Amino acid sequence: MEWSIQEIAKKAGTTSRTLRHYGERGLLEPSRIGANGYRYYDQAGLVRLQRILLLRELGLSLPAIAEVLAGQQDTSAALRTHLALLEQERERIGRQIASVRTTLHKTEKGEELMADEVFDGFDHTVHEKEVTERWGREAYEKGDRWWRSLSAERQKAFMDEQAGIARDFARALQQGLAADSDEVQALARRQVAWLSSTTTPTKEYVIGLGRMYVDDPRFTAHYDKHGEGTAVLVRDAMEIYAERNL
Repeated sequence: MEWSIQEIAKKAGTTSRTLRHYGERGLLEPSRIGANGYRYYDQAGLVRLQRILLLRELGLSLPAIAEVLAGQQDTSAALRTHLALLEQERERIGRQIASVRTTLHKTEKGEELMADEVFDGFDHTVHEKEVTERWGREAYEKGDRWWRSLSAERQKAFMDEQAGIARDFARALQQGLAADSDEVQALARRQVAWLSSTTTPTKEYVIGLGRMYVDDPRFTAHYDKHGEGTAVLVRDAMEIYAERNL
């Protein structure tokens, strides 16, 4: 069975232009092109498009998606990975919904709020494995103790500060500023200063963390939601800063 490009675009909630762009980037080739010039896609094309859309929702850039697709030839295994990530995200969002409902209810009733209730679903421990494997259990536990010692207001301020840095990196990218420019290096300095709240940033730590922002789709999504390619700029800026200053 085949579907025309118009049919697929409508069902996927996208446009024919986007699908053609995916084709031009080598991500989604049609199964055939009709005499009328229309592109047609078979079942394999549908599955591949689903994978592309899932990866886009994770915040990956098109070059990053191309690398993932090239490295995951086993479609079933890839879909199982996607499914696990989606189920984790569903569980996290469910906890966030319940947290906001509790906050709203207690705020309206004038009841005392508990930090654990307010921030349920906003879980910093999801990166425990990565931190432990890369920098040791002591590094994770030190950061975890520091985080739990903060009040709800200070936790929010800490996260808001990082979000502001990420947005500023995205603006720098939009302005075409290079990673080694004075403006971007000032942002890298802010990033390292932000990191120093929880650890003593060494040269190796800063470079390794910057690379993880690009290598791990979850970190990439955090930065690239402000603008595609932001994570790469952050990585490059952090490496340059570390080489020069640490």
